[in-house]
Amino acid sequence: MNVQEVLTRAERAGVTVQPESAVARRDMGTWALVAGNPHALGESWSLDRPRLPAPHQVVAELYKSTWVEETRGRRGLVNSGSLSNRGLLHHALVTLNATLVGFLIGTGLGILLAVGIVHSRVMDMSVMPWAIVSQTIPIVALAPMIIVVLYSVGVQGLLPKAVISAYLSFFPVVVGMVKGLRSPDAMQMDLMRTYNASPGTVLAKLRLPASVPYLFASLKIAVAASLVGAIVGELPVQKGGLGARMLAGSYYGQTVQIWSALFLAAALAALLVWAISAVERRALQRMGMGA
Repeated sequence: MNVQEVLTRAERAGVTVQPESAVARRDMGTWALVAGNPHALGESWSLDRPRLPAPHQVVAELYKSTWVEETRGRRGLVNSGSLSNRGLLHHALVTLNATLVGFLIGTGLGILLAVGIVHSRVMDMSVMPWAIVSQTIPIVALAPMIIVVLYSVGVQGLLPKAVISAYLSFFPVVVGMVKGLRSPDAMQMDLMRTYNASPGTVLAKLRLPASVPYLFASLKIAVAASLVGAIVGELPVQKGGLGARMLAGSYYGQTVQIWSALFLAAALAALLVWAISAVERRALQRMGMGA
């Protein structure tokens, strides 16, 4: 709508508008408009459906959809003995389950592939390039296809989302474990050959202990990637989870709901990385490698 149309509608409504004022407001920059309308600043921080919510709105939504929903809600933990399906804690638990299952699958697959790559030049030349190529495919495009294919063969529920999580988490583990398994120097390998150690003994006594720091570094990246995969896998399914919560918020224009789910997902990722770091410190201390 141009300035002339605005003036015409205002004239029909009996409102007097100065053309100079309308033209000036049209040509003003963003910061000039803000400086010229200080009375509107307070209201802009308390909009019902803001495009970019204020920090206090996100905090209030987190409090409302976690503590208030579980303690005072109709289907909350206090009233029904279970988490409310309208609260963020329920959706976070759904995402966490898929994340952990996918993380375990991806970690196991990554370790097995790394062991095969280190001990077989054929796997090194064939599997590793394909593993790298697999990570170039956008997961947003791949996730719906995985969901549809698995649903067509009767696989539903948690497993399809876990497969997507495993797809994102296995690659960091493969790269880190290959680097770790190859970290023993030539002198250590020569010593094992002097003892006539078998490949299994070399793996158990030398390669695996040397790869532990590399493994935990990879696990921190893998668990965050697994959480992203679980959230992306929830978008086509829309049966609970932080991803479904974000998608519902985008459908109904609830940006505060989207941002609260994002912040909870970030807190969940930080908690998972912290848990792996705690296990890492304990493991390295038991091995005599920690401070």
